[in-house]
Amino acid sequence: MAASSPFLAGARDSVPMLVGAAPFGVIFGTLALGSGLSSAQTLAMSLIVFAGSSQFVAATLFAGGAALPVIWLTTFVVNLRHALYSATLLPYARDWPLGWRAMLSFWLTDETFAVVEHRLREGLLEGGRAYWLGSSLAMYSNWLLWTVVGVVIGEAVPGLAGWGLDFAMVATFVAIVAPALKHRPSLAAACTAGTVALVARHLPYKLDLMAAAAAGVVAGLLAERLSGRQEEVAA
Repeated sequence: MAASSPFLAGARDSVPMLVGAAPFGVIFGTLALGSGLSSAQTLAMSLIVFAGSSQFVAATLFAGGAALPVIWLTTFVVNLRHALYSATLLPYARDWPLGWRAMLSFWLTDETFAVVEHRLREGLLEGGRAYWLGSSLAMYSNWLLWTVVGVVIGEAVPGLAGWGLDFAMVATFVAIVAPALKHRPSLAAACTAGTVALVARHLPYKLDLMAAAAAGVVAGLLAERLSGRQEEVAA
């Protein structure tokens, strides 16, 4: 496979995300064990669910003795943001074979979306499926690896989840998203979503995430429409 292949390019462009996800995966492994899950259950969750935020929420609810329907509903709400990701990528993936779309949808994470959406938005459509697959497999393997590390050292290093290592993921996202905020609509969406997420952070079942996403979409659309009207007036 050539060094310049889209597959390897997808994996390469995901490296900053891999670094940011590493401590996040370690913390999940230790937290899940502390929540009462077995090593096998913890690894199975990363293998089958593969959704960091939902896995953390599920482990926390499990530790609190929540019923399965509550865990399912809460993680469903947390993952509703993926509907927005899918809608954004649909124009590019609409004509891809169903098998490809089904496979890549399972691996659609926040990190892979950020990497793939940027490439496709820039018009680099050739090899899009392979690029997406390269990013996905890199993130998936990385997450499984660091979950295993977290399980292994979970009992050896007590209190690891409280070290604040998950800040690495936040910093990584800020570094990747910030350069994309070049226009008023995207800036308005980001500022609005961030403000709503902060104000609504005490809502149960992670509803603050959905409220922030909805507010960001509305703000972005309004800003885009306003910009369009200003351009028409100027013309």
